[in-house]
Formats: sequence, C-alpha cells, structure tokens
Amino acid sequence: MTNDAGRTPAQAGAGAGQRPARAPAVAAAAGRPAGRAPRKPQGRPSLGGGTPAQDRELRAQGRETVRKLLEAGMIEFEGRGFGGVRVDDVVKRAGISHGTFYLYFANKEDLFKALLRDALHDMEIVAGDFPVVTSDETGRTVLRQWVRKFFSAYGSHATVIRILSSADLVPDEVYSDGLQLFFSIAEAMTTGMTAAAEAAGKHQEHAELTAVACLMMLERVNYLISTEVQLPVEEMADRIADIMFAAFGLTTA
Repeated sequence: MTNDAGRTPAQAGAGAGQRPARAPAVAAAAGRPAGRAPRKPQGRPSLGGGTPAQDRELRAQGRETVRKLLEAGMIEFEGRGFGGVRVDDVVKRAGISHGTFYLYFANKEDLFKALLRDALHDMEIVAGDFPVVTSDETGRTVLRQWVRKFFSAYGSHATVIRILSSADLVPDEVYSDGLQLFFSIAEAMTTGMTAAAEAAGKHQEHAELTAVACLMMLERVNYLISTEVQLPVEEMADRIADIMFAAFGLTTA
C-alpha cells in the first residue's frame, strides 16, 4: 500500500522504512485487549464498536449509532486525512453527542481501527480466494477474475488503505496489521502462482520476490484509481493479471 512518497506497508520487502516490522498483535488486530474472549460478530466487524463497547453486546440502536459514527468518520478521514480529523468533526457530522461517541469509541484512533477491521476482513477473504493458476487459458481467466475481486475490495476501503500507508500518521499496532495483510496476500499469491508448476516438477526461482513485486504494482494502480486518476478499471485489471501471468513464467502456448 503506497503513500505519496512511494512507500508501501512492506517498505520494499520490510526493513527499508523507518519502523521495523514487528510480529502483528492478534488482539490489537481484533480491536480488543489481550486475554479477552472475542464476541460473536454482528454483521460487519466494525459494528461491534471500539474499545469501550467490547464488554457489552450492542442492540440494534447501539449498532445504528456505531454505523452513523463510522460513516461520519469515513467521510471526515476521506476529506481531512487521519491527522486532520478531530472527534469534534465526527460527532458534528453524525449529529451525535461527544458523550455518546465515547460510549462506543475511545478516540479517533479507535474509530479508525474499527474501519480497518472491515478492510482487513474483506482483503483477507480476497487473499484466501487466490486460485491455483495453471499455465493455460483457464489459469489466465481465473487470475483475471481474482484481480478484479482485489480491485473491488480495495475500492470499497480505499480511504482506509491510503491512510494506513501513511505509516507516520497511524498507531504502530495499526501499521503492523497492514504489514500482516500485505505479506498474507503475497504468500497466497506465491502459492497460487507456483502450485501447478511445482506439481509438474518445475521450480520457479525467487517466486516470493516476484509476488511482492506484482502485489506492489497491483496496489499502486488501485491507489491511483482511488485518487480519481482516470484509468479504465476493467482493462487495467486484465492487463495486470496478464503481466502477473507472464512474470511467473506461465504461458498459454
């Protein structure tokens, strides 16, 4: 995930950024203190609210309040960026009092982490759906379908992903969640692009690096589209899939 300076959450394979990559904190990724059992999900992961709401089951009215705050927060983050948003801005847009806000979220970081849970949830599904890509037209077709699915998920959470790429602006544990997701997708891509070839006895050199390079290209194009750069989305998705197909030495001949 790239920022205006061209960095990604992997910081070019980890180690090139100002922050060292750390083992992701599972409890932090789930938005709850360590040692506390997770509650049963209620629709979107974010609808459970933030840290202040983790000990109670939210009823319909509470979930609706959370939804309004999340929608207001998304609009404010889109317009002002992470650093420019205040709780005042969110509650004013949502038409909800400060006191009510703090029943569900500890601060703006807590609100952002709730939005991030939705992004991680959807992008993890995309990672898990990466297909085994065979060296034929069927393989190219399923790869194109997956790339379009990535485009769709990214577009749904573009604001959150762009902010996440600004590593100096978001809390460390939130940034580490983005790193975890990045490498999960790269790992799924490596496996899916090489499984058929290795089953046929063909080993591909440096497949992991190829996957990281392809993922960075894929993310960068989506980043540009999310900033309203006019590109033909479906055509770009298919072109990227074809580049990935070739990068891993797959052919339809």
